Amino acid sequence: MWCFIVTNKLLKTPHGEFCVDARDRFLGDNLSLAEIDLARSLLSNPQSTILVVGAHVGTVAIPLSRACRELVAIEANPETFVLLERNIAHNGCDNIRAFNVAANDESRAIEFLANTENSGGSKRMPKFQDAGYFSDDPAIVTVPGVRLDDYLADFPAFDMVFMDCEGSEYFAFLGMPKILRQARTLMVEFLPHHLSRVAGITVEQFIEPLSGFDHLCIPSKNGGCTKADFLSVLQNMFDNCEVDSAIVFARCNAQIDTEPTGARLVSEDREVIAR
Repeated sequence: MWCFIVTNKLLKTPHGEFCVDARDRFLGDNLSLAEIDLARSLLSNPQSTILVVGAHVGTVAIPLSRACRELVAIEANPETFVLLERNIAHNGCDNIRAFNVAANDESRAIEFLANTENSGGSKRMPKFQDAGYFSDDPAIVTVPGVRLDDYLADFPAFDMVFMDCEGSEYFAFLGMPKILRQARTLMVEFLPHHLSRVAGITVEQFIEPLSGFDHLCIPSKNGGCTKADFLSVLQNMFDNCEVDSAIVFARCNAQIDTEPTGARLVSEDREVIAR
């Protein structure tokens, strides 16, 4: 059993109150993330179900839970998970189920870096152990890795998957093909150095498990593309070290509509559902 003795602080934000580790220098008073509004706009109806992989202390999962019927939160870091559960209870989110496991390609224990100065950057042991990943002398812990298709087999299909797991995205994809097939949208962080240095994969490998999606929206570029151009567009971003906190993959029942004012994800009847 893990036992952590840390000093915490309470942050009050427009999306709720969050207990965070006082040692964390990157969790400030402004936790109003643009991707929360984007994710909300993509939900088809209040009965939607959401899977958040890499829930951290709940700054995304908790506000999203207020716009859906049920939300499942996955968080690998044992210390952060304690804060996640505390924040779920403090904010009265009784429709969230939280699990302290790591999304993986197979069910096995994995080594995990539990960073303190930037707890949101905690991650599986990187394939290439660059000094920056260890700058705050993180604890190296062992966490249970699971295939989400198996672990969440008793849950209904998820309409949306929101993923922010610091380089574990590819391994998570491999363990959740059924969940991905059923999801209407996937929002996922795109960080070239996580692909190459943490996961040790190419862009082509990254998108291979996502072949069931038809459209891609890239908010940071105010644009998007269809499946035929996934590789070329993301490879160009990779080559130029361009990042995006939440690119959106969508099914055929949504289309990308690009206007001078920015990229919009629209439904089949052309109603704007995200900008």
